[in-house]
Amino acid sequence: MPTSIKGKRVAFLATDGVEEVEYTQPRKAVEEAGGSADLVSLKNGKIQAVNHMDKAGTYPVDKKVKDADADHYDALVLPGGVANPDFLRTDPDAVRFVRDFFTAGKPVAAICHGPWTLIEAGVVDGRTLTSWPSLRTDLANAGATWVDEEVYVDQGLVTSRKPDDLPAFCDKLLEEIAEGAHQEQHA
Repeated sequence: MPTSIKGKRVAFLATDGVEEVEYTQPRKAVEEAGGSADLVSLKNGKIQAVNHMDKAGTYPVDKKVKDADADHYDALVLPGGVANPDFLRTDPDAVRFVRDFFTAGKPVAAICHGPWTLIEAGVVDGRTLTSWPSLRTDLANAGATWVDEEVYVDQGLVTSRKPDDLPAFCDKLLEEIAEGAHQEQHA
């Protein structure tokens, strides 16, 4: 039986350059499991997704991160793409938003290059996670232990390496949202 997250609200933090499938597949999984999803971004309007480096679809923003509050959500998803997390990690409001989920012990899921924003938020020290391989040194320098696994869960933090890992990533994301807050998740 699929995991139900009926009534749970999930924030997807992304901007231009987000890897389309890393946004659309987890969002679809959340909605099919009974949850609701908001696209939170750096700007109003629409964001431009990519398929690797090629333009893909555009997606409407539900809320600007400057006006977003982690208290209104049960979990956070950080899709990858190379440009997306690089833009996010330079925005103080995006970094605060990410850190607030850890402070509250709420589940957070990041895939591919998504952990760059976790590094900037200062929440990976002492944790074990995975990512796109090029982030390995960045994560180690931030105090994390990097593993080469399809999906890794560390006290409510779900991470995966790449789009091929999305089925496992989505399953663990739903499982962690259903479990709720993790006291050990605190930043």
